[in-house]
Amino acid sequence: MFNESGRYGLGNSRVMASQQSHSFDIPAARAIVRDFFHHRAAFYWIDFALSMVVAYTAASIYLSAPWFSLAQLLFFPIATFGLFRLGSFIHEVVHMPRGVMPGFRVVWNLLAGVPMLSPSFFYGNHLDHHRPHRYGTRRDGEYLPLAYGTMKNVALFMGQNIYLPALIFLRFAVLTPLSFLHGGLRQWTLERASSFIMNFSYRREITESAPRTAWAWLEVLCCLRAQAIIVFVLIGVTPWSRLPALYLLAMSTLSLNYLRNLVAHHYRGTGEEMTHADQLSDSINITGHPLWTELFFPIGLRYHALHHLFPTIPYHNLGQAHRRLMARLPADSEYRRTTYPSFASAWRELRADMRQAVHHAPRDVSGWHAAALSHGDDTV
Repeated sequence: MFNESGRYGLGNSRVMASQQSHSFDIPAARAIVRDFFHHRAAFYWIDFALSMVVAYTAASIYLSAPWFSLAQLLFFPIATFGLFRLGSFIHEVVHMPRGVMPGFRVVWNLLAGVPMLSPSFFYGNHLDHHRPHRYGTRRDGEYLPLAYGTMKNVALFMGQNIYLPALIFLRFAVLTPLSFLHGGLRQWTLERASSFIMNFSYRREITESAPRTAWAWLEVLCCLRAQAIIVFVLIGVTPWSRLPALYLLAMSTLSLNYLRNLVAHHYRGTGEEMTHADQLSDSINITGHPLWTELFFPIGLRYHALHHLFPTIPYHNLGQAHRRLMARLPADSEYRRTTYPSFASAWRELRADMRQAVHHAPRDVSGWHAAALSHGDDTV
């Protein structure tokens, strides 16, 4: 069954989409873009440097300006989009193959990850999101069955931005030092409070080979950064008004990422494992006006379906790879169905799926939503 836009919706269409995805020739598609997997270090460094200058300059002006002044109102959105872009480099960092640009990983963490309380190891769980035996299941920290839910679930999902800055602050300022005092608490902290997720029932698996020492050093730096925010206010270095201003900036930056996530996938998974090709069918590319799309989907995030198809293509090559695939793949290729002209068009399809889900939602999806959105345990 097709929905109004001519794309696959829910119901029997889920099976049809799955069957179509299994016919997608991934090796042939990879051969088409085989020359786009090389990382251009200069591109990364220049983009990172410019993004950092814009983000931190705008944030500094916003934080130092009087409340509701012209300067504050003008630089608040610039700082928000700038920090969103700067923080989005974390996605590239976790996908870089071992040995590729190790210096960039270190510098990004020191100049962006620590100041923003977003160390790259907090996003290591993202690799689970790409694994066929994890993607779209309850063990995927970045997935919720939103297509089978209601607007209440979407509101709860977006509402996480209200309290997440506080949780992140407490995680580093309070829980980090306490975790080093007790082995059991340390293990719980790494498993349950060291991942950027939307599914709060997710539990991270910490392997024996995990670089715990490197993680600990990053945590200590983040701890000092978080505590310094309060100490500087208490000793009069910065005014108390800086605290709500910082919180508002953190909320707005996180909100952009959650809006982006809202249309990163169709979220039609029912908890069963999906193949690599199924991930493609369930993911979305966003085209549209280059300026606005880049603002809301920076660092190649607009090509999310392509990214799930080939996760190691660097962001600066995704646009070219997408255009080549669109030019060379057959007219009925499943890949073409992943592309939408705007955020609005992808959102309309999600809303259409939600309306259809009144009659097609699996029985246990409501329990999944309840556990994932209310910090329930992972056994639900």
